[in-house]
Amino acid sequence: DNSLQQGHAVLRSSNPTQPLLIGLAVAGQTTEQPQVIIFEVQNTTAEQLNYHLRQLQLLADTPAVYQQTRAGIEELGKRADLTQTLELLLLLNQQEKFIAAAMTVVNETVSRFRCSRVSLGWQVDGYIRLQSISHMEQFEPKMEIVNQLEAAMEEASDQDEEIFFPAVLADGPINRDHVSYAKDQQVGQLLSLPLRAAGQVVGVLSCERDQTPFSEVEVRSLRILCDQISSRLAVLKKADRWLGAKLKESLKATFTTLLGPEKTLIKLTGLLVFGLLLSSVLVKLPYRIEAPFILRSKDVRQITAPFPGYIDQVQTDIGQRVEKGNPLLTLDNSDLLLEEAEAVTNRVRYLREAEKARAKNALIEMKIAQAQAEQAQAQLELIQHRLNRAQLRSPINGIVVEGDFSERLGTPVDKGDVLFKVARHEKLYVEIRVTEEDIQELSAGQTGEMAFVSQPRHKYPLQIQQIDPLASAEESGNIFFVRSEIFTTAESWWRPGMSGIAKIAVGERPLLWIFSHRTVNFLRLLIWW
Repeated sequence: DNSLQQGHAVLRSSNPTQPLLIGLAVAGQTTEQPQVIIFEVQNTTAEQLNYHLRQLQLLADTPAVYQQTRAGIEELGKRADLTQTLELLLLLNQQEKFIAAAMTVVNETVSRFRCSRVSLGWQVDGYIRLQSISHMEQFEPKMEIVNQLEAAMEEASDQDEEIFFPAVLADGPINRDHVSYAKDQQVGQLLSLPLRAAGQVVGVLSCERDQTPFSEVEVRSLRILCDQISSRLAVLKKADRWLGAKLKESLKATFTTLLGPEKTLIKLTGLLVFGLLLSSVLVKLPYRIEAPFILRSKDVRQITAPFPGYIDQVQTDIGQRVEKGNPLLTLDNSDLLLEEAEAVTNRVRYLREAEKARAKNALIEMKIAQAQAEQAQAQLELIQHRLNRAQLRSPINGIVVEGDFSERLGTPVDKGDVLFKVARHEKLYVEIRVTEEDIQELSAGQTGEMAFVSQPRHKYPLQIQQIDPLASAEESGNIFFVRSEIFTTAESWWRPGMSGIAKIAVGERPLLWIFSHRTVNFLRLLIWW
């Protein structure tokens, strides 16, 4: 314990004739297994004891010196391995094609490691295929030596281990194909090292020698070399593939990623999106053209002013139901009554003058008076006709849809002015206003439904009867008027002029088309040249 704590210790016996014990701690040792050297010294003076201690200390330092020297040698070896690997990588990075890079690897390896032959195999469709042989530009893939060498490389690839011939360990990896190849080709030493990229074996590097075995340092250097060149070779191999192979590999990687256990949430999301897109193309839904409509009446009568005059009385309002003959409005007839009285007076006067002329046997005067009497009679009949028409009456049973004169009493009107419109309530139809974007989808006989703005919860069936052939230009664009018949009894609250939304069924369409056809049509016109 004293030797370990202080570096050395001296144990003296009480008997002067007994030898001294000198303990020295060995330098450079680990704390897990401390070591102490015990020396026995007899019949020594103090000066001799100091000399022995110095000499023995040098002996105890020998293991530490050895370890430092060995570590330095190993460090130099590692530096040499790194330098050699970097030089080969520099040459490899100058190559743009895989075959040229593979030839560079085997040719440089065969010279740097004093091999008789170096071969490089690469995984193609799950099998190792020979790509290059040192100092051999071309070779026949079906040669026996090529098949045997590929089998040996497969052996190393399948086990993902380095394989030696002769075997270094009795219980090492299987090397049957290596033994067969070495015996047939009379190879003394054979070493196959897997090339790995992204954790997978992508190739095998096989090194051959006649007799000299591969040292531990050389094996380590080859391992480092294989680890460094595999990624670059893999990149060049992928870049050299033709388009079909690249596409195949891309599809394979995609399906592997999709079917693998990683990123489950992203895959489920992608699968859901794909399902929705596929459903939008395959699933068809009923498609309906939507357009505004106005309720119209088939029989609308216009009541006009029969003669110029002034409004005297108003007997109805807009929206009021009227029967045939019900008064609607009365014009002021005071002037007509005066004209009637004057016409009656003139008629009587001319008849008297005609009787006097007959009594005097004045034929000419009699004819003149009779003609004037007839003229006065015609004037009287005209005035009486106007008096009869001074009160405007409804010509049909219906609803007053236009004409509000309750606040216009006493205002003048001219002959022919439209004062009222009366529409039949029983003969109603729907006028749908369809844009030119959708008119090609419609035809006579198609059915649909309508809903009024005032009562949107109620739906009423309808059927197209006629489509106007000429479009009408409006601010929003060209529209076509589509006349449709209502397949139900008119409700009591319906009024001509009411509006709402009509939807006409035109068949089934894919869901994607329903949501995108307007945009697609717009883009077609936009990019058309």
